[in-house]
Amino acid sequence: MSFDVERARRETPGCAEVVHFNNAGAALPPAVVTDTVVDYLRREALIGGYEAVAESSERFDAVYASVARLLGAGTDDIALTDNATRSWQAVFYALPFGRGDRILTSRAEYASNAIAFLQVARRTGAVVEVVGDDESGQLDVDELRRRIDDDVKLIAVSHVPTQGGLVNPAEEIGAVAEAAGIPFLLDACQSAGQLDLDVTRLRCDALSGTGRKYLRGPRGTGFLYVHPRLRERLEPAMLDLHSASWEAPAEYVVDPTAKRFEVWERDFAAVLGLGAAIDYALGWGLPAIESRVASLAATLRSRLVDAGA
Repeated sequence: MSFDVERARRETPGCAEVVHFNNAGAALPPAVVTDTVVDYLRREALIGGYEAVAESSERFDAVYASVARLLGAGTDDIALTDNATRSWQAVFYALPFGRGDRILTSRAEYASNAIAFLQVARRTGAVVEVVGDDESGQLDVDELRRRIDDDVKLIAVSHVPTQGGLVNPAEEIGAVAEAAGIPFLLDACQSAGQLDLDVTRLRCDALSGTGRKYLRGPRGTGFLYVHPRLRERLEPAMLDLHSASWEAPAEYVVDPTAKRFEVWERDFAAVLGLGAAIDYALGWGLPAIESRVASLAATLRSRLVDAGA
């Protein structure tokens, strides 16, 4: 699959300044992302913050549609947040764990997720169990299947761990979880933007992601997918006047969509920048991006071997 590398570099101003490898931390944005953020901030400065939001309401709605296209989801299943960890936590801390409930995860789990596991275990008496690896270093799906019983209340795995090039077999994990009726929470922080993701194919109940890495969006942006079958069972640990409506002095109603996991205040310029970044990636095509990333990774491995590294 062809990929116009020269065009990509022309459209990324930072490529004229640095050779940048830290995409797993925060990638260089294309010009369209920076221009979108700056233009909105300038408009906000001219007419006011609330007025700028009202003026651009259709553009903000379009960001949900862009995230939905990226993941193969419906717009009602999408929430926008300020980072991937916040997205992940919004679902995790809404799950009702009790003493003896089991949480299954992988060896190569992100530190923030692991800390959350331990905190909930300490609070509730739930048990965190690490599923072993197979010979390739991925989560061993056969072992996962053997560990399933009625006490397992969550399978939570990082798709691409932050500390290496491993890709966990998310589709196979999702199939095991779905067959057992166990919620599957997939951390796609490092895979969104470099792998072609489809939540139907992945069979995940929830997926968290960030804008700043391989999607090349602004820092301080994240997104969350939550399947209706899980969403209708969860009330977020924290609510505000955006995620719920105050219906009477002693009554509130939680938003029926994934927006129940959002908060009212956000960086609106960054949200539009996230939408621009996702649209830019979709314009290239995620299969083409994934193919290019895989080709570069194979070249790097081969040359490192040749160099005796």
